[in-house]
Amino acid sequence: MGIFDAFRRRSTGGAAAVRARLEGAMAKRRLRGWNPPLENINALVASGGPRLLARSRELVVTNGYAANACEAFAANLVGDGIKPSSLIEDGDMRDRIQRLWLAWTDEADADGLTDFYGLQAMIAREMFVAGECFVRLRPRRAEDGLRVPLQVQLLQSEMLPFDRTGTAANGNRIRCGIEFDPIGRRVAYHFRRRHPGDSTDHGEVLPETARVPAEDVLHVFRPIDAGQLRGLPHVAPAMVRLYLLDQYDDAELDRKKTAAMFAGFITKTAPEEQLMGEVEPGEDGTGIASLEPGTLQVLLPGEDVKFSTPADVGGGYEAFQYRTLLNIAASVGLPYHLVTGDVRQANYSSLRAELVEFRRRASQLQHGVIAFQLCRPVWRRWLEAAVLAGELDPSDLAGALAVQWIPPRWDWVDPLKDIQAQLLAIEAGLLSRRKAVEATGYDIEEIDRENAADRDRAEGLGLQYRASPGETQGARATPNPPADSRTDPSAQE
Repeated sequence: MGIFDAFRRRSTGGAAAVRARLEGAMAKRRLRGWNPPLENINALVASGGPRLLARSRELVVTNGYAANACEAFAANLVGDGIKPSSLIEDGDMRDRIQRLWLAWTDEADADGLTDFYGLQAMIAREMFVAGECFVRLRPRRAEDGLRVPLQVQLLQSEMLPFDRTGTAANGNRIRCGIEFDPIGRRVAYHFRRRHPGDSTDHGEVLPETARVPAEDVLHVFRPIDAGQLRGLPHVAPAMVRLYLLDQYDDAELDRKKTAAMFAGFITKTAPEEQLMGEVEPGEDGTGIASLEPGTLQVLLPGEDVKFSTPADVGGGYEAFQYRTLLNIAASVGLPYHLVTGDVRQANYSSLRAELVEFRRRASQLQHGVIAFQLCRPVWRRWLEAAVLAGELDPSDLAGALAVQWIPPRWDWVDPLKDIQAQLLAIEAGLLSRRKAVEATGYDIEEIDRENAADRDRAEGLGLQYRASPGETQGARATPNPPADSRTDPSAQE
């Protein structure tokens, strides 16, 4: 009997553990009203995409917190640009390709408004607002005067209709404006010829959409689910709270403003009697009495003055705002101080802890989305266009494809501690100079060339510094005499 009792107890405990893990699937009283539809993300995007997009754009334009979060997202994701570092071993050819690329970045924008790295920032903003951005690669003619005949054109999410679903004339499937072949590969995009919300574009009558081959289009978005077709706005989880909080703040401000407009009210038992002080007739015929500083006014019998005492917002207003904004910051995946600009309750440790976690997420998007979906295809097409234009030899193409993309450097709260930690890691052989330099967003070979040029120029002019500009791992500069703390400010630190 003891064995059977133990087995029964073990079975009962296992069933209880299973029920606890599956509590979310139960239909008890607390969860009876929770019956979400089991819909694919593509069905949700197709049905609610246009409205979600319109609300998101309005929020970023009219809501200060949403606008600040959008700029912080773009600034931390791409900064001043995710830049290429060619891995070609031939130094001369590598330098020639890098210089040619740098010259092309100023000509990359088809609209002529910014350079290639400015386009990266625009794409990052579109990812926050719309969840996606379309990049069309536009080959140019020789007479256009470009060294590399290629430019990049950005298309907003509205240019690809969500409701464009059906069968193409060639038998391919079209889903949310994207055409797929029988094995599920993207072969074309059916873009609108005009933006649906631009009332200033009145051109000639043309078909509503145009078919653009997929090889000329880059669809930049963060894939959340397997098989996802279109992107979701990064701000989507926080949209409702941002909208309601903005309404609440607006109503609270308007209530205080209206209450503060009334300085006081005069009550009389006989309306025909003279009001206190001088009376100025209002626009609606109602008398308005004014007061001056230091006035001693004798009231007539039956008159009484009641001063306005507007109600305060209450002691819970600040705490409510803080908790709501914390929820909004968590929803958009940004640190609280980047959304609100509020660092009153922050210190070095808390700021660094939240920045480390945020930068892990940003690094995912930098390498898995921006570099993979945008930078690498643009680099490949740019090299092909450079070869066709005669700027590069066809034999250079295969080796030039090897490139790594360096994201912008991270600025820390206390950079001195981080630099000291990097120096110790380099001296111990735990970190290479190349990795340390790349973490700052620069190319080590460019830094070494600049250091060598600085050293040669300093030696030629007879200048001497406390640290050698070209100092490498394991080397030390010639020590200088101790600085006088009374004359050298750096010695006092």
